[in-house]
Amino acid sequence: MKSIDFIENWTDKLLMDSGVAEEWVIYLRLLIFIIILILVSSIAFFITKRIIINYIYKIVKRTAFKWDDVLADERVFNNVAHIVPALLIRLLASTIFADFQSVLPFVLKVTNSYIIIVGLTIILAFIRVAELGFAAQPSFKDKPLTSYFQLVRIILYIAAGILVMSVLFGKSPIYFLSAFGAMTAILLLIFKDTILGLVASVQISSNDMVKVGDWVEMPKFNADGDVIAINLNTVKVQNWDKTITTIPTYFFITDSFKNWRGMVQSGGRRIKRSVYINSNSIKFVDSEMRKKFQNFEYISAFVESRQNEIEAYNSENKIDTSVLINGRRMTNIGVFRKYVESYLENHPFIKKDMTIMVRQLATEDRGIPIEIYCFTKTTEWLEYESIQADIFDHLFSAIQYFDLELFQQPGGSDIKNALKSIGNQLNNANNSIAV
Repeated sequence: MKSIDFIENWTDKLLMDSGVAEEWVIYLRLLIFIIILILVSSIAFFITKRIIINYIYKIVKRTAFKWDDVLADERVFNNVAHIVPALLIRLLASTIFADFQSVLPFVLKVTNSYIIIVGLTIILAFIRVAELGFAAQPSFKDKPLTSYFQLVRIILYIAAGILVMSVLFGKSPIYFLSAFGAMTAILLLIFKDTILGLVASVQISSNDMVKVGDWVEMPKFNADGDVIAINLNTVKVQNWDKTITTIPTYFFITDSFKNWRGMVQSGGRRIKRSVYINSNSIKFVDSEMRKKFQNFEYISAFVESRQNEIEAYNSENKIDTSVLINGRRMTNIGVFRKYVESYLENHPFIKKDMTIMVRQLATEDRGIPIEIYCFTKTTEWLEYESIQADIFDHLFSAIQYFDLELFQQPGGSDIKNALKSIGNQLNNANNSIAV
């Protein structure tokens, strides 16, 4: 302190010897000291940031550890350089502003507030590093870490805000905490979405409802695609057309949605599609048709065993089989269903350990639906569609071998041909009458 007093006295004497009026000496001395303090603080900031910080980063990069490289990549220590000039001002302010006691408290409050804010940025930088570190771990990749770290940041912001107000207004932090309690209703209104998002994030995580990378479908928001981010307030879904839908997190608790993760984990994707048979083409299987069916590889053994079973039943019950409607008979649509089932069971890209079913559904105005229900061995979209298309290409072509017809609504050419046929018949009838 004696050295500071000596510098002050020496500065005052130098200014008065220079012709400065005595009443202006203290003001001019304050201005000079402030300029010097700014210069010294700037130099200290430059030295800290350009030399010490860069040196620390080099040491961090040279270590064998990998986790500390993130400290350098994220420039965590850059904010430390801001504390040095703040500490210099804090230490020298009492001396520089000794003759200005009315200004000194304001300077100290601003400086202390600045130190708190810089300290907050340093802590937030370390939290960012921790978040990146956890996110890189395989066990945390599908967890909503962003939501939890956002909550920590909000708490730190509130704590730092209370400390800054405590410094600026000269009140205990407890005073502001009590006032904070009175403002709870207002804060609940302001941070409603954040609070709902926090509750939803905890429930989503604890119940393992949604993870990053899941394929989800939420028709209410026209969302159908992969989850690419989960944070405190929103869930981002990248749709298959590469658009991104942003959904409030709490809607995944309050509304229904479909998560396709189970399908992906099972390794099989379902095929559930029908072919429609024209009911007019359904008939009993006669001996000629049966001989033809016995040449079909997938059902030859079935046709033979079923025919033996039917003949034994008809013979035992003394049924007249000269008429097809009597007794038990195979039908071409029934044999076709068995063929499709055998075809799927022998298909190399259909999972045999999951349901394989071919069933007849209720008759519609479009014909009789034969539904194919099975699972492919892949969940990849392109491969799945290719396998599904190949299966139905084969079935559409195979139907005619069972004397069955596909049902489809008549098109323009069908109507045109029908009218042409009717016209020809009328002409033939007129010609017959004329003769």
